[in-house]
Amino acid sequence: MSTQIAALVGATGGAGTTRLTVETAGVLASAGRDVAIFDAAVQTQGLASYAETEIQADITALLTGAATLDSALVEQPTELPGTLSICAASAPFERLARAKTAGGAKQLEQQLAAAALSHDVVLIDTPPIGGNQAVAAVNAADQVAVVTPDSVRGRDGLALARERLADIGVSEPTVIANRSDGTLDADVHIPEVETTDPRECPSAVPADEQFTPAVIELIEAVLGVTPEIEIPDSGRFAGLLDS
Repeated sequence: MSTQIAALVGATGGAGTTRLTVETAGVLASAGRDVAIFDAAVQTQGLASYAETEIQADITALLTGAATLDSALVEQPTELPGTLSICAASAPFERLARAKTAGGAKQLEQQLAAAALSHDVVLIDTPPIGGNQAVAAVNAADQVAVVTPDSVRGRDGLALARERLADIGVSEPTVIANRSDGTLDADVHIPEVETTDPRECPSAVPADEQFTPAVIELIEAVLGVTPEIEIPDSGRFAGLLDS
């Protein structure tokens, strides 16, 4: 499998995009892939809460020329066969504002391409389309998925997200219904999970019988590959991703 860059775009705030991006990366790393996550949602800085290591140089420093990719993209300590690295946002307002400019967005696209040279998969935690970073993330991505809560608010947000994505050239994004009971018309339905503490994520690793298979289905829908990992009582054997 050649390196793929995928943007997971929130249809609304609070859709759970950051959590699903981390879970996706965890499952991929458990299948032996080297994965990088970039935080394009610099305003909310949600990815930082999932970091196991202290953030010295963040993504806003990277986008404003104050840090290098090697210092901002930090491998997290795991015991997984692959690696999981995070480039999170944790910045004062002044630098945050400079990172959100058109110049910062151009830098984001360039840094995503650079990360793809040394990782199997690059995932972008992307906020609802409405700013430079979100547009840059979508422009840089090979695949785009919209994460939406399975609710009335989610359905309204999904309709707006589709319109905005169409405006920037994405006509058929993959739709991921999060915390779903199957009501929303979507490509993938992710069930509710009990674990909400970021320090206990990714909770899809080690595998369980319900949540992990749903994350695998997400990976199949977005990236077109199947991570062969051991699922309890499923009889699936751990191995590498099938191309």
